[in-house]
Amino acid sequence: MKGTSLIVSIVLFVAVAVLYVLHFAGIGKSGQNSDADDRAVISRDGLKIAYVKADSVILNYQLAEFLHDDFTKKQEAFTTEYASKRKSFEKDAAAFQEKLQRGGFLSEQRAVQERDRLVGLEQEIQKMDQELSAKLGEMQNTNGQQVLDSLQSCLKHYNSIKKYDYILNASSILIGDEGDNITADILKMMNEKYSATQQK
Repeated sequence: MKGTSLIVSIVLFVAVAVLYVLHFAGIGKSGQNSDADDRAVISRDGLKIAYVKADSVILNYQLAEFLHDDFTKKQEAFTTEYASKRKSFEKDAAAFQEKLQRGGFLSEQRAVQERDRLVGLEQEIQKMDQELSAKLGEMQNTNGQQVLDSLQSCLKHYNSIKKYDYILNASSILIGDEGDNITADILKMMNEKYSATQQK
């Protein structure tokens, strides 16, 4: 009886050890070993989880770089246009003030007309500043949405192949296994897709 109990204990111990090794060696439910490409597929209680460093993708994504450069050029053009009009207005305002102080206007009515012209010009400049700021803000939002849509599209395509249960944004992960990090794969896929569209 004791011999049988000892044999059963040994068999159970070996079975548990084999299951432990199979589980942590990365053998899936199908019983096949994972490929090197599937390092990031980590099974935890039946869940396959990976994460992406979205900020790293955005910084190194060619489309994001192009959109940022284009935005910067337009921002500089808007700033230059605004600064030029503002400088011209300030010059006219200083000339008006100087002329008013030395009594250079032929009549009070002419001085009032010039003052009203300058007030209208200043309002136009303020309106232009608001419109340009709104355009830049809208452009920034559109660019951000375009990059986000591209990332989401790529993740959906990637996940249709890899079949993750969850792909998380690394910004909310404080500690994680680099084997779960699929950022490089996603970035490569996005840049290849963007490059292909540029060659057409």
